[in-house]
Amino acid sequence: MIGDPVLVTGCSSGIGRATAQALVTAGHTVYATARRPSTLADLAAAGARTLALDVTDEGSRTAAVAAVEAEHGSVGTLVNNAGFGVYGPVEEVSMDDVRRQFETNVFGLGRLTQLVLPAMRAAGRGRIVNMSSMGGRLVYPTGGWYHASKYAVEALSDALRVEVAPFGISVVLVEPGLIRTEFESVASGGLAPHEATGPYAALRKHSDDIMRRGYASRAGADPAAVAEVVRHAVEASRPRTRYVVTPVAKAQVQLRRLGGDRLWDAVMRRTYRIG
Repeated sequence: MIGDPVLVTGCSSGIGRATAQALVTAGHTVYATARRPSTLADLAAAGARTLALDVTDEGSRTAAVAAVEAEHGSVGTLVNNAGFGVYGPVEEVSMDDVRRQFETNVFGLGRLTQLVLPAMRAAGRGRIVNMSSMGGRLVYPTGGWYHASKYAVEALSDALRVEVAPFGISVVLVEPGLIRTEFESVASGGLAPHEATGPYAALRKHSDDIMRRGYASRAGADPAAVAEVVRHAVEASRPRTRYVVTPVAKAQVQLRRLGGDRLWDAVMRRTYRIG
């Protein structure tokens, strides 16, 4: 099948788990990975092959890619899904947290891509599917560092797409909107800690409230919606370069693109009660 074998990162929960399940159901040879393979027992029972993979560890990255290549010669499709969000005002987020986020969302993604490309080039085919976000196309207050990591994924993907096309390799960006996973509880948990004080205390609370309401609303979609888009990106003979997931995300990306900075800033100030 097009894109086989498929190596998927971050399969312990959410989008990664749903993606691995959807691809197995569609008949693909899937390598589902996570830092703790014990979290993948249900995927293994469904037919996925499981591997330990910490995308921030070079030894783990190298071993996972080598395991797939030893059996198949090359990775058919790499789905770079692993990632997480650190939220808070730009001034107040610790640089240790920022570095940890970039190690996973950007550097881990980039290094895994480097590792699979030589064998893909030798095979004359391959596909890289990078999990970005609508947050790689627009920015919300208190999301600056997370959005910065997704903007970086967008930039890397745009450069890579042109660089590897002559070798029969395609690059696809998937840009989900609000998806009901564990992401919102982890991200919002750092926005309004107990007894929050300081110049951004009110902003933190408003942002936390907005995030919780958004994920609980009809705007939030199930991870299966993203998994279906990834499956299409893996199987399509000529996939699009970008797939925005959820109607609300598509509308917001268009508003940001067409409205310009002043309109977007005004909407953000009103929404987050700033100024």
